[in-house]
Amino acid sequence: MAALLGTLNAIERVGNKLPHPFWLFTIMAGIVVVLSVVLSALGAFAVSPADGERIEVRSLLSAEGLQTIVGDAIDNFATFPPLALIIAVMLGVSVAERAGLLNAMLRGSVTRVPRSWLTFTLALTGITGSVASDAAYVVLIPLGALVFKAAGRSPILGLVVAFASISAGYDASLLITPIDAILAGLTTSAAHLVDPDYVVTPLANYYFSAASAVFLAAVVTFVAEFVLSRRTAGMEIDGEGAGDLGDMKLQPAERRGLRNAGLVLLAAVAVIAAVLIPSGSPFRGEDGTVLSSPIITGVAYVLGILFLLTGAVYGRTVGTIPTMKDIPPAMVTGVRDLAPVIVLFFAASQFLAYFRWTGLGEVMAIRGADVLGSIGVHPIALFLGFLAVVALMNLLITSGSAMWTLIGPIFVPMFMLLGISPETTQALYRIADSTTNVISPMSPYFVMALGFLQRYRKDAGIGTLMSLTLPMSVTMLVTWTLFFLAWWALGIPLGPGVPVR
Repeated sequence: MAALLGTLNAIERVGNKLPHPFWLFTIMAGIVVVLSVVLSALGAFAVSPADGERIEVRSLLSAEGLQTIVGDAIDNFATFPPLALIIAVMLGVSVAERAGLLNAMLRGSVTRVPRSWLTFTLALTGITGSVASDAAYVVLIPLGALVFKAAGRSPILGLVVAFASISAGYDASLLITPIDAILAGLTTSAAHLVDPDYVVTPLANYYFSAASAVFLAAVVTFVAEFVLSRRTAGMEIDGEGAGDLGDMKLQPAERRGLRNAGLVLLAAVAVIAAVLIPSGSPFRGEDGTVLSSPIITGVAYVLGILFLLTGAVYGRTVGTIPTMKDIPPAMVTGVRDLAPVIVLFFAASQFLAYFRWTGLGEVMAIRGADVLGSIGVHPIALFLGFLAVVALMNLLITSGSAMWTLIGPIFVPMFMLLGISPETTQALYRIADSTTNVISPMSPYFVMALGFLQRYRKDAGIGTLMSLTLPMSVTMLVTWTLFFLAWWALGIPLGPGVPVR
C-alpha cells in the first residue's frame, strides 16, 4: 500500500502541474501548427487505402492555413459536433434537475429496497446516476451511507459502494445520458478523417452500455459483499455521520410527482412508438426504416424534450416549478452551468479544426494502421493496448470529453483503417475512461468522497479511501474488459443498427 500511495502521490504532483484543459488544447493546437510546418516542408504524406489518393500534410502558416486559424475560427467553434448536442440535452435536463426530479429519482431508488437487494440496487442506481451529473455524487454518496446504516450495516461500505458505482461506472447506464451525446459528437468528428459521411449517434453504444450497467452492478455487489464487507467490519465509526435517513426519504408530494412524471414519460414513449410503427410514417427515414428516422438521428433533441416534460410535470406537482414562466429560467440555469464546458469546447474546436485541415490525423492514422497491419497485431491486442493507454491517461486527465477530444482523432481513424468501427472504439474508451476515476487523486469527487468518509471515521485519509476503492477499480476494469471481449466475440450489436464488428 505504501508503494501504491507513493505512486498516486507522484501522479497527483504531475497532474497538478498540468495546465487547465483550455490551455492544454491551446498548447496542442500550437504543436499542430509547428508539426504542420515541419512535416509539410519534409513532404510527409500517406496514400489513402480507400481511393489511392495521396494525402499530404498542409502547413497552417500558408495563406489557406491562416484562413483556417483566423477566418474560420468562429465556424470551427459553431460547427463543433458536441456543442449543439450537449446544449440541447441540458436545456431539458436542467429543468428536471431544477425541479428536483433527478434528486427524487436517486433517493427513491434506494430508500425502499429490501435489505437483500440493497447493495445491487444502490450500485445500479449509482451507475445510472451519471444522468444527474454532479448531483449523483452529492445525493447518492451520503444516501448510500445512511441506507446501509439504517439496514444495520457499515455506513462506510454503503458510501464506498455509491462512490465506486457512480465514478467507476460513469460511462455505463440504463438511460441515455448527456455523455452519450458528447462522445457521439466527438467520435463522429474523428471518423470524418476517414469517412466524411460517417455518423455516430448517441444510441450507438446503448445496448452495450445498458447491459454493462447491470453487469457492473453485479460486480460491485460481489466485491462489496465478499471483499469490502470484511474490510469495513473492523472500521470503528467515531464520527457523527451525515444526518438522518428521514431527511432522505421521499415525501408524499415527491412520490406523487414521480408518479405523474412517470405517466407522462410512458405517454410520450407511446406517442413515439405510434408515429414510428406505420410503414408510411413521415417519421421514418428516407429508406423507410426506423433506424434512420429523425427521432433516432435527433435523439439528443428528443431526450432533452423528455427531460423537460417530466421535469415540468414533477415540478408542477411538488411546487418547485409552479408555472410555465418558471421553465425558461430553469433552462437558463442549465446553460449557465455549461459555461466551463463551452469555454473548453472553444479551444478544443480550434485544435480539432487544425488537426483535420492539416491532414495530420489522416497521415498518422494511415501510417499507424500500416505499421500495425504489417506486423499482424490481433484486434484483442489492439483493444488491450488502447485500454491500458486510456486508463493511465485518465489518472491525470479526469475529464472524459477532454481526453477523448485529444486521442479520438488518432485512434478512431486508425482503428477504422484496421476494420474496427468508431462505435467499437468508443465502447472501449468508455471502459478505461470510467474504471480508474475512482482512484484518481486528480478527481474532485475523490476529495468529496473522502470528506463524506471523514464524517464517519475522523482519521480517514487518502490511504483509507484508496484501500476501499482500489479493489473496485481493478475488478471492474478487468471484468468489464472481459465482458466486452465476450460481447465482441459473440458479435452482439453495440446499439440499434450498430454491429460490434
